Parts: sequence; structure tokens; C-alpha cells
Amino acid sequence: MNIQNLFSFIDKSPTAFHAISEIETVLKENGFQKLCETDSAPITLGGRYYLERNGSSIIAFRVPDNRPSGFMIAASHSDSPTFKIKPNCEIEALGKYLKLNTERYGGMIIPSWFDRPLSVAGRIAVETDDGIETRLVNLDRDLAVIPSVAIHMNRTVNDGYKYNPATDTLPLVASLSSKLSLKELAANELGIAPASILGHDLFLYCRQKGCLIGACESFFLSPRIDNLECAYATLQGFLEADVKKSCAVYAVFDNEETGSETKQGAASDFLITVLERIAADLSIKALSPLLANSMMLSADNAHARHPNHPELADGQNAPHMNEGIVIKYNASQRYTTDGVSAALFQKMCEKAAVPTQVYANRSDMAGGSTLGSIASTRVSLKTVDIGLAQLAMHSACETAGVKDAAYLADASRIFFSASLQTDGNRIRIEYT
Repeated sequence: MNIQNLFSFIDKSPTAFHAISEIETVLKENGFQKLCETDSAPITLGGRYYLERNGSSIIAFRVPDNRPSGFMIAASHSDSPTFKIKPNCEIEALGKYLKLNTERYGGMIIPSWFDRPLSVAGRIAVETDDGIETRLVNLDRDLAVIPSVAIHMNRTVNDGYKYNPATDTLPLVASLSSKLSLKELAANELGIAPASILGHDLFLYCRQKGCLIGACESFFLSPRIDNLECAYATLQGFLEADVKKSCAVYAVFDNEETGSETKQGAASDFLITVLERIAADLSIKALSPLLANSMMLSADNAHARHPNHPELADGQNAPHMNEGIVIKYNASQRYTTDGVSAALFQKMCEKAAVPTQVYANRSDMAGGSTLGSIASTRVSLKTVDIGLAQLAMHSACETAGVKDAAYLADASRIFFSASLQTDGNRIRIEYT
């Protein structure tokens, strides 16, 4: 897998809406047919299909030429921590400047957003003669900055400072003399009248381009590595897989960073309704036998052991960048991995000649969670939480290993090509 192609995908995906649009473009180029939740277009054997919801989540699937024995599902997420722009967003400051009124989306590392070029992207709801239409917008230039307070005026900032998102993180966008509102900027970008804009879902994004770093260029630095790296790598495996017995399902959900409890999140009915539609169209009367022979990869990045703070990791269960796919464990099931799902995935990685490593939190530190445990309560099947080791998770720019994305693409190809045969407490993996 070419790392520059990953950089390009991330650069074209400043928001979840743009990421899904890019994925949709790739799917169309590879012969996938778009279905709508409102239509009844039939699903047939050997077909390639996808559905999107809210413009920020997508599920694509490849049906084998014969009746599928189960589903092999990889799920990741399209969103990243950022600042969302409020509806009434312009704030005048000092009679001289224009700021944007924002609120936090997800759990970002706030200081990482200061003193760097930012811009605005998202979707706009536009009034047309045929109704309300949504359009993507990206003000693709260095538009805004969140300026730090000089150390001369905040002498203790390096001793620890609690940032107030209502005051400290409001981006500066213009002088008042410019007379341009954000709505006007968006309208000019789209070539429409400002009055036709009825609503928006707009976010700040970091303008940093992905780049290789390190003496041997073995690492890379980029915004939104969590979780566009997994979304991109699993897509490559999905497209390259040899699908013969199981139905391969590629899912990317929105709103993981805020808990997934939305109509387009992993907690919604999106996945189960798609699986039920596949079964119904293929005249499969009961879904449960297929789910018994199914498996899900919950693919969301993992914390690498930090070279400056190794004490923050569990000494025996801490991964490193460029050393393989991370299998994540948690006794409270914030990660869904168990002994069986881990064993199945490890065997697939062996087939792909891909190394694996493990992650568990220090026992005295609370960890994060991801979409696997949420999705598996809606669709009950064997699930393993995996990811790629990275540093500075939820920073405006994050660091990861160049080798690992290719490892996940290779392992995903084998995963999507495989099928499971479950007989009581015995599970057999079959490869095409």
C-alpha cells in the first residue's frame, strides 16, 4: 500500500462528510452500485453494493456468487476530534476582529490546535426549487488561527493550564473591515446566494499535510490518523479480497468520538438493517445462522508505548509503531476481544504474513473505548478490537508507523476472503 495515497485520502477528507464522499468515489470506480434506504432495488448474488446514511456513514458489501454462509465485517469510523462551529457563529472582538463561536467535538488535545493554520469544512443545507439539498463545502485555504496568549501574559502556562473552550479556543478569522461572514464565504465557494443557505454542519480542520518523518522516514505525521488510517487500509483489503463464501461487509460509522449514539453511529440500526436486507433479498429466511458464522473487526487505532513516558503503559501489553496490528483487550469489555476472536484473527494474520501485538491499559488507569462493543450489542457476532499503534492520539496532528497501514490492508484482504464454519465450540477458518 502506497503511503502517499493514504496522505491524499486524509487530505481530501477534512470532515466525516468528505471522507465518506471519497470512499463513495472509490467504490463507484470499482463497480459498486449505490442503494438507498428508501428504495427496493434488489440485491443479487455476485453483486457489489453500498448504502450511505447522513452523508457521514457508509456500508458497502460484496455478495459471493453463491448463497453466503456468513458475514465478514470490518468497521471503522469517519470522525475525528475537532471544533464544531455553532449556528450563530460570528463574534466581534474589540471592535476590530471577527472570531468564530465553536464548541468541542470529541476529546481533543486542546493545546495542539493553537498557532497553526486552520480552515472550515463540512456540509451546507441549501434551498433549491426541488427542495432542500445538502452540499459539501471546503474553504480550502489558510483561513483561521487560534492564537496563544504570550508567555509574558501567562507566565505559568508551562506549569499546567486549564483551557476554557468558551474563551481560549475561539479562532480568529478576519478583521471587521473585511465585511465577510462565514455564510458568505461558504456561499461564494459554492457559487450560490447566501440567503439560500438554511443550515450547516461545519467544523474546523487542521491544514497540515501528511508527511514522512524520522531519519529513515519510518514514521508519518498527519491530522486525522485516528481513524482514517484504519478506514483507508481496510478499504484496500476489501477491494482486493477474493470473496467466495462469506459476504464481505465494509462499514464506516460517524460519531464514534462522541459515543456512537446517533442515527448514523455504530449504536444505530444501520448495520443490522443492511444485513437483514441482504438476507431478505437472497431469500434467506433466518439471519441468526449466518451471524453464527460471522465475525467483525472493530478497527480503531491504538496507543503506542510513548518513548518519553513508558511508565504510562502496561509493561507487558504495550505495542510499538511499525511492529504489526494491535489486538486490544479490556476486562470490562470496552474492547470486545476475547480469546476466541483473538485466536481467529491471529490465524488470519499468520496467513497474511502480518505480525500482531497486543494492548491493554495499565490496571490503575482508565482507557478509551471504541465502536466494537457498541455495534456488537446491535448485531451479536464474534468481534475483535484491533488498531494500528500511534502516538499523540486526538492531537491536531498525530504520529504513526509507515509499515502498519500496509499490514492492515494485507490482513483485511485475507479477512474478507475468509469464511467461518462454527460447530458448537469448534470454529474452522476456510480461505478461498
